[in-house]
Amino acid sequence: MAHNHAHGSCGDECHDHDHIPESQGHKDNLFERIDRPNVVALNAQDPGKGPEVIKPWHERTNEDKYLVSDADDQMLIRVPFTGSVKLRAVLLKTGPGDLTPAKVALFSNMENMDFSDIADRKPVQELDVPQSNDVGEYHVMPAKFPNCTSITLFFPASQGADTIRIYYVGFLGQFSERKEAPVVTVYEAQANLADHERIQGMDGNFSMPQP
Repeated sequence: MAHNHAHGSCGDECHDHDHIPESQGHKDNLFERIDRPNVVALNAQDPGKGPEVIKPWHERTNEDKYLVSDADDQMLIRVPFTGSVKLRAVLLKTGPGDLTPAKVALFSNMENMDFSDIADRKPVQELDVPQSNDVGEYHVMPAKFPNCTSITLFFPASQGADTIRIYYVGFLGQFSERKEAPVVTVYEAQANLADHERIQGMDGNFSMPQP
């Protein structure tokens, strides 16, 4: 059964959160299209484990491997693809309880994004994350994600805990091969936590620069 979570009036921010039937979980799943070795988690207790939450569908409920935020309850995960993706949904398993992120903000094609970029960038879409033990399917507006080579997920706050926990991140959509060889750039896998200051105005709300 779908649960609708809207930000204000229904418009650009409307989306559905579904609990996914077993028979539908593999449909359009982009797991094989993710460049897993180059997945990066910032402000995670063990940033090198970023790729471990990118799991195949049959391991989506496994809770042996997960990410926990470090200095506070914010986390940023950069997920590159091996080609171009038209995104239609994000899959998440988080929590439990108040360790669940309040929401997730999605940015596309920002391969080197870090916390210093957040305040100056408007997310393509924001999604509420309800507390649940299940894997949730969060529908996006495909017209806003037509040609993605990467997706960055920013979790701005927990639902009450000092940290957040992420068990599983997945994506549904259509994939097409790159027409030319990508330029491979190596980014810093672990930002210095001394450099990470909590993004102000991010307790579930974004503070955008004034025009």
